Amino acid sequence: MNLPLVEPDLALLREGRALIDVRAPVEFAQGALPGAVNLPLMDDEERHLVGIAYKQQGQQAAIELGERLVSGGIKAARVDAWRRELEVHPDAIVYCFRGGMRSQIAQQWLAEAGMTRPRIRGGWKAMRQALCAHIDAAAERPMLVVGGLTGCAKTSLITALDQGLDLEGCARHKGSAFGRHPLPAPSQIDFEHAMGLRLLELPGPLVLEDESRHIGSANVPLTFWRGMEAAPRIRVEMPLDWRLAQIHKDYIDDLWTVYRQQFGDWLGWTLMRKQLSGALGRLRKRLGGARLARLQRLQELAFREHERGNRQAHEAWLAPLLTEYYDPMYRYQLEKHDDQRFLHVGDWDSCLAFARDWVAEAESARRPSATASA
Repeated sequence: MNLPLVEPDLALLREGRALIDVRAPVEFAQGALPGAVNLPLMDDEERHLVGIAYKQQGQQAAIELGERLVSGGIKAARVDAWRRELEVHPDAIVYCFRGGMRSQIAQQWLAEAGMTRPRIRGGWKAMRQALCAHIDAAAERPMLVVGGLTGCAKTSLITALDQGLDLEGCARHKGSAFGRHPLPAPSQIDFEHAMGLRLLELPGPLVLEDESRHIGSANVPLTFWRGMEAAPRIRVEMPLDWRLAQIHKDYIDDLWTVYRQQFGDWLGWTLMRKQLSGALGRLRKRLGGARLARLQRLQELAFREHERGNRQAHEAWLAPLLTEYYDPMYRYQLEKHDDQRFLHVGDWDSCLAFARDWVAEAESARRPSATASA
């Protein structure tokens, strides 16, 4: 039977084509193509056993074992799962690791059930290579990096721009000790794929936040990171009370909203307290024992007040966290790079306006002139 193929074209991701990943769940968890659904040909244990057979007895023995393990009712259930997905997404495409035997078997079984769908030539591996190459190529684009003290709402500025690339959003982490998201962080591969997908949506110049290469557990790809390091910068400057209100929103209000939505009032509150107290505890080395103990007492009092309805009590520990930890650390980084020049320094609104003007100029510079195209 002639089983159709499609090329590993990034347009599949840009267009949001439905994808069926027939790899085992353990492989899917390590990293999948954006938007893919995992409907495996074999579960983790079956894949493990077939892998042992392949190493010890060769390919034919592995195929025969796979046919025995995935047969009868198990086979019927997996074909049915694919069919149900295709009823919702009739244009879905199948892939496995290299576009080889597993996706071919899935195609074969679907064809026998009356549904013919293509697989991706080269599978997950070919698509990932293309996506990583796209990220590396994006390092050559014009970039503008937005810096500023903690609480200057740099991420909000990035997301307010059509050409903003929110790396913290891709990493599901705010990039600081208190930046963990209630939901699990993506794998390194999934972070890179989310970043690559966003870059597919942004063909022109980029505006990004000034980040460490490490954002939570994710690492910005090195070539792209070097492009960020070499990019021009602007700096947001806002007064302390404004920044304090912003980190209260980020660290308390928004965090509580997510925890409550995900886990309910009691468990959400318990988990949020654990996250915030754990984040503070991890700063022991930088804060020193005495300062940490003082902030921990203030934080505990704030939790009690919060339970009584007084959320503003958190400012008692958030304010010194800003002035005694984050601000000195940022200023130290500035002094280390005192050769950096900022294209603009100003408040949030002026930086947003500057970034929009910069994007417009960068896009204009990329377009061929009317004379050149004549």
